[in-house]
Amino acid sequence: MPRGAEVLLEVLAAHDVEVVFGLPGVHNLAIWEALRKHPGIRMVGVRHEQTAVYAADGYARTTGKLGVAVVTTGPGAANTLGATGEAWASGSPVLVIATDIPSTLRRPGVHRGVLHETRDQKAMFGPVTKAAFDVPAAQDLGACADKAVQQAVLSPHGPVYLGVPTDFLSAEVPRHTVAKAGQTHLVPDLTEAGALIAAAERPLIWAGGGAARSGAGAAIGALAARLQAPIITTYGARGLVDSPQVVRGPVHAPPVGRLWDDADLVIAIGTDFDGMMTQNWLQPKPRRLVAVNIDKAEANKNYPADVTIEGDAAAVTAALAAMVSGKEAVVDVEAVNAEVRALAEADSPEAVKLLKALEDTDATIVADMCIPGYWIGGFHHVTKPRGLAYPVGWGTLGFGFPAALGAAIDGRTIAVVGDGGFLFACGDLATLRQENLPLTIVLVDDGGYGMLRYDQQVANHAISGVDLTRPDFAKLAESFGIPAVTIDGFDGLREALSDAAGPTMIVVDASLKPPINTSPRWYRKNAT
Repeated sequence: MPRGAEVLLEVLAAHDVEVVFGLPGVHNLAIWEALRKHPGIRMVGVRHEQTAVYAADGYARTTGKLGVAVVTTGPGAANTLGATGEAWASGSPVLVIATDIPSTLRRPGVHRGVLHETRDQKAMFGPVTKAAFDVPAAQDLGACADKAVQQAVLSPHGPVYLGVPTDFLSAEVPRHTVAKAGQTHLVPDLTEAGALIAAAERPLIWAGGGAARSGAGAAIGALAARLQAPIITTYGARGLVDSPQVVRGPVHAPPVGRLWDDADLVIAIGTDFDGMMTQNWLQPKPRRLVAVNIDKAEANKNYPADVTIEGDAAAVTAALAAMVSGKEAVVDVEAVNAEVRALAEADSPEAVKLLKALEDTDATIVADMCIPGYWIGGFHHVTKPRGLAYPVGWGTLGFGFPAALGAAIDGRTIAVVGDGGFLFACGDLATLRQENLPLTIVLVDDGGYGMLRYDQQVANHAISGVDLTRPDFAKLAESFGIPAVTIDGFDGLREALSDAAGPTMIVVDASLKPPINTSPRWYRKNAT
């Protein structure tokens, strides 16, 4: 009879898992031994548990596959919570597998002093996961692992925690037969929505992360072509749609915000209208709203819809596109895009240089919660679905570099980070070198936490705690065997990127003004 660790990997492999991120601990060594022998699953060893989950999240966002992290007990599990929260807030299918103390030493609700013990490890994950499971007995390990995977990849997606007492990993347990259940996407009655669309003179399509996760890009493009409707994409949906109707700028830009204000119907596809995109809901409620969402409550929690269509975004949108009649264009999207470009160029010529250096790249871009990342999230023209990963959920500083490690498993990736956030996980330069990933780090060094420095200036506070002592980043990268170059400003960035191959770092000495999609610069009044 196989051991528990072997059965765990058999379940993951049956669900087509090909890569796992993690690091060893005294309680999970049986998993590492099983991975060493397993032919089909690659273990990427990282240097911190938070990196393991960020990397799993980056992998999930850029591939659409399940991201898996394996960590050890107690403090190892706790170290993942920030990254798990980001995956939860952004709807990423991630499985966090954490060992727990031996079942024979556990007394429920009591801290006895066992190494790495908590009173209730699973409870730590409750607020930041879609579901959390503890394996109750060794013979249930396979079934629990199967259930956890199914929950993570079942729409709406989200991270799932699986806790496994360490003694179950070495125990003999029965094999588990995985029966992958596909989701059936039934399209409900569309009559009421069709009537609202037929009556609309200025329709607007708003596509969110749920639309991206369902692969609704082609259907949205077809619907927009029929309606001649502009398409606003949220940060999580950048690159989803290849259409001349796509607005290339954030709704925080007044020319784009006017599209919302002027629309007599908004068709919201796979979105919950979060505060980051709506300037904390200072955008007025649409005159009419049709919401397409896998979850009716999520669709209505911020702007109640006139009609809610509960279902898969791709299937429902395709059905809508097939049933609606064509309309004449009333919005010149190309002119709106030109106005947005002119606004950006007038606001920050240096930021536009960054954007131009990245345009036309076929690399996936992973941006951190930093000023250059805000510019990319708002204004970079992403040319492919899942071509941008950005911490739109919790807004977790330090996401960029470790998430890019996971994205780079799937192909060439560019991580755009600031000097402050990069230092959260700089030890994983060792992972980048060890795995020889096709990742280029573009590190914009402005001497500290540039966004927070700006916030202090706006608030008329003394500058405090934001100007940081930093290393020579190029030498730091080179000490790990990673080629690095330092450039002054963004003029040489495109050339430096063209020369980059394999693990590389480009340090850019530059300071940028925050863009208008950052909260201190929101144009709608009374925003906080």
